[in-house]
Amino acid sequence: MSRAKKRMICGTGILLALIAGMLVWFYIPYSPIKKEFSRDVNALLSQSDVFGADEVFSEDDFAQFPPVIQKYVSHSGFIGQPKMDYMRMRFNHVAFSQGPTGPDLRIDYTQYNNAHEPERLALIESSLYAIPFEGYDYYSRGTCAMRGVIGKAFTLFDQRGNQMDQACLATYLAESLFVPAALLMGQVSFEQIDDYRVLASLTYGTVSASGEFMFSENYEMKEFVTHDRVVVREHGTMEYVPWVARASGYSRRADGLRLPTKLQAIWEYPDEPLVYFDGEISEIIYG
Repeated sequence: MSRAKKRMICGTGILLALIAGMLVWFYIPYSPIKKEFSRDVNALLSQSDVFGADEVFSEDDFAQFPPVIQKYVSHSGFIGQPKMDYMRMRFNHVAFSQGPTGPDLRIDYTQYNNAHEPERLALIESSLYAIPFEGYDYYSRGTCAMRGVIGKAFTLFDQRGNQMDQACLATYLAESLFVPAALLMGQVSFEQIDDYRVLASLTYGTVSASGEFMFSENYEMKEFVTHDRVVVREHGTMEYVPWVARASGYSRRADGLRLPTKLQAIWEYPDEPLVYFDGEISEIIYG
């Protein structure tokens, strides 16, 4: 066998070994992002059990809140339910749009919201051109980061800074009505606008965020609109764009709670709104 042919066979073997190694790495369950997410979730859960096992929501807990919030809590079935320490929400196969310059994805999305202080942890699992893509969005101790990793090792983006801190705080505020124990911590304030609208504000540390909740005639939370979230443009600059969280498909659960089954997140661009997150809720668990 000639030396050239031996080199070709050796090179082909090395290439095949590298491809096999990459495939194994891509598809084994372990990933650094998931490990970090699990570590932070365990830390969040270790801080739970602040409320006693026999503590339940009462109408007196919300007596100082605007009437529209009292009616929302009552009509949602929270009165008489145990006070939660956290919420776990899960979405499967969410339609996720990266806008006109990026490919649309289908993602699995798992999030935890802490009821005792503004803290939110969210894991994104997907694939990009058949290569695993993972994202970790977290807001903890007043700091926000949004990271995207492809192939479990290569960082596509890592967004941080004061504007991101405010954006994550606004997201936590948008979801606070789904975790009404968070309203009892004294950090969220409300000002009723009319029978079906209320202005909400949340300050944590030196950062503040606010937005407007809108309710249906049945006091289901329909929309939350804020001007305190930035979108990162293609060239890397950040721009404040109205952001909407829309809830729909309310249904009564076996435990008596009436909760949405669908959530959308929308950037209200001046030319055309972008529904970039459009998902059916697979489960909401309180602990």
